[in-house]
Amino acid sequence: MQGHKDDLNQQQFLYNGLKEMLNPRNALYQLADKIDWSDFEDELGQYYSVEGRPSKPIRLMVSLLILKQLYNKGDESVVEQWVQNPYWQYFSGEKEFQWKMPLEPSDFVHFRKRIGEKGAERIFKTSIEVHGKSSEEKSVVIDTTVQEKNITYPTDAKLQRKIICQCVKIAKDEGIELRQSYKRTVKRLLLLQRFKRHSKNYKQALRAGRKLRTIAGRLSREIERKLPLPVLPRYSERLSLFNRVLSQKREDSNKIYSLHAPEVYCISKGKEHKKYEFGNKVSIALTKSSCIIVGAVSISENKYDGDTLPETIAQRKRLIEKPLESAIVDRGYRGRKEIEGVRIIIPDNGLKASEYEKRKKRYCFRRRAAIEPVIGHLKSDFGLSRNFLKGKIGDSINVMLAAAAFNFRKYIRKLRFIFCLFKYWLNCAAGIQYVPEMSRA
Repeated sequence: MQGHKDDLNQQQFLYNGLKEMLNPRNALYQLADKIDWSDFEDELGQYYSVEGRPSKPIRLMVSLLILKQLYNKGDESVVEQWVQNPYWQYFSGEKEFQWKMPLEPSDFVHFRKRIGEKGAERIFKTSIEVHGKSSEEKSVVIDTTVQEKNITYPTDAKLQRKIICQCVKIAKDEGIELRQSYKRTVKRLLLLQRFKRHSKNYKQALRAGRKLRTIAGRLSREIERKLPLPVLPRYSERLSLFNRVLSQKREDSNKIYSLHAPEVYCISKGKEHKKYEFGNKVSIALTKSSCIIVGAVSISENKYDGDTLPETIAQRKRLIEKPLESAIVDRGYRGRKEIEGVRIIIPDNGLKASEYEKRKKRYCFRRRAAIEPVIGHLKSDFGLSRNFLKGKIGDSINVMLAAAAFNFRKYIRKLRFIFCLFKYWLNCAAGIQYVPEMSRA
């Protein structure tokens, strides 16, 4: 059931709590007043039942999700810091300073599952709306990057060891007696896998790898054979995943790289320092002049970059009513000229173009380079470098919340810049020399 919401319009006699105590010029304070929180309650309220235990207020949950991505915190750390920061509490809709934690960190998991991709897209849309007409440009810049999943570097030995451990755990949970647990044998075989690339250890390591595969397959078949029929459907999906991992070969496509995240695929972007990345591809759309993110799409398959354009353009049209005319991309999108009425601009030799057209295109492609540092900030500052959320839905939610945090941070810096200019103007009028200092929000 949807939780109770306090009436913020109700004034207290001689004291108005955090609203009077805090500095109204603070950027987070002004952002809290800029966002229309009633829209979240109207749109996300449909995911709540009319019966049952009252939940936490929607504004509290949405604001904590925004703060988590805005300051690149974890589920536990954002709740702990919320207790210490009065501006965060005002941003969450509190009237009085609170001394206790607002919720359990596990409530984030339940809320993300409840709102899904549509709820995350609604938060992303709000981050675009706060910028007003600056986000309604007719031309965007589009590029793709990799959102890495929280998995270890995959090797056959690691996957086979995990299959063995999970088979032993299933047998223990269901009371099945195995012929052998292979605990000591697996430990010895894993030690032989060390220094596999050394010429003296190569053949020995290959034999150890084959033995690990044999043991994993033997235990998987034994579990499938000994599980009672009423219990077998519960583990059928996991056992089929084990068989798929054990049967895959080096040259196969659509390989499994992680047991707990089978949706992960291998992507090579031609980087010198990181040849392969394991996660999913995401497409980012940025306005040409104002550098506001207006599209953030998670791609569930390892598609060619040109095939990701329809999803990105469709999301931009869904979030902003003003029509889109052109999209500027790099040569990785070759073969696409127009999609859904949007002209795709790709660098070419331009032999037949006039000098004016060449200068115009050259300016466009210089602006296209602006998306590269934006993607870098999304990864380093807003949690796109490592995705800890589960499944394909988690991939989509994480990239949209990271893009929303980037837009909110951009608006906060805009408020700070306006305040610094205003203070500079006042000091100049008073004859005081003042140099405005821009600091990070």
